[in-house]
Amino acid sequence: MSKASALTSANFEAEVTNSDLPIVVDLWAPWCGPCRAAAPVLDKLAEEFDGRVKVMKVNVDEEQEIAQAFNVSSIPMFVALRGNDVQDVAVGFSGEAGLRKLFEKLV
Repeated sequence: MSKASALTSANFEAEVTNSDLPIVVDLWAPWCGPCRAAAPVLDKLAEEFDGRVKVMKVNVDEEQEIAQAFNVSSIPMFVALRGNDVQDVAVGFSGEAGLRKLFEKLV
């Protein structure tokens, strides 16, 4: 079961702005092959970093306002946040090692 929660315009402030934990946001779409390939790796890292990093997923087809706020031009896109401050961004899926670096920068 995924530890990642859906991030929407409705819950953005509660989940991101008011979060005590740093966050990795996965911007994805159901039709995106690399996004689907990244999902199990992201779930594994979410489990490993549970309690230290929160993982949120944004379906860019459904949450275009959030996608625009993050200037999404290609997916998958992973954004590391502390509150509303962007710490790092990774575009594309470069395997577990690339995603792990994003998580490690936050802890």
